[in-house]
Amino acid sequence: MENSVKVVTGKVRFCFCHVFEPSAMEGQPEESAKYSVCVIIPKSDTQTIEKIKKAIEAAKTVGKSKLADKNGKIPSTIKMPLRDGDEERSDDDAFADSYFLNATSNRKPTIVDRNLDQIMDKDEFYSGVYGRISLNFFAFNTSGNKGIAAGLQNLQKLEDGEMLAGGSTADEDFGGDNAWDDDLM
Repeated sequence: MENSVKVVTGKVRFCFCHVFEPSAMEGQPEESAKYSVCVIIPKSDTQTIEKIKKAIEAAKTVGKSKLADKNGKIPSTIKMPLRDGDEERSDDDAFADSYFLNATSNRKPTIVDRNLDQIMDKDEFYSGVYGRISLNFFAFNTSGNKGIAAGLQNLQKLEDGEMLAGGSTADEDFGGDNAWDDDLM
């Protein structure tokens, strides 16, 4: 039976990857640490976007008791996970022509490669890598803060991409023109 609040995406890009160790948001206590990843979805992937929108609507229905006001209506002001990169991150080219969402979990996600072999090396899954993700959408109501959130389930790396967030690989830093030459010293 298909889970209406669960989505497996098409090819997306990942950034702000905290998938090997949980991380707490700045100013938050360490016990609030979670595994998290930002998922960048190209607007051209209408199939994935439509699946996400349907799962969000299903999560609203399933979680209506958490979201509804005293009249039984779900306010239009609840927080929604799917956001427009062109509007909210116009200063970052990685988000151009894309939607994005943040997915979190208390449970460490399983990360696999194209062949479904588990990835254990932290250098293999980084901000900028392309892959797929399974998500579970759910309603939340925390201290009057209401909305739909995306739960991080599992990740699949499909291919490498340019590193995001200003980082570089060791190969970039120390290879090529930067390679060490003992004869020069």
